[in-house]
Amino acid sequence: MARTNPLQFVQQVRSEVGKVSWPTRREVMLTTVMVFIMASLTAVFFALVDMAIRGGLRGVLSLFG
Repeated sequence: MARTNPLQFVQQVRSEVGKVSWPTRREVMLTTVMVFIMASLTAVFFALVDMAIRGGLRGVLSLFG
């Protein structure tokens, strides 16, 4: 592999960073809000599943104990 000097490396990095399509502030905020909403919905779902399993196990164990 060919070696490049540090100056060429920095120039190449800057040119590659210039090609990146950066999101707008609005897109970042919207995506962040959506992540929080989805995380909250997932937490509620798993809490409900946990309560259902706990209730089922209590019901089964109460039959034997």
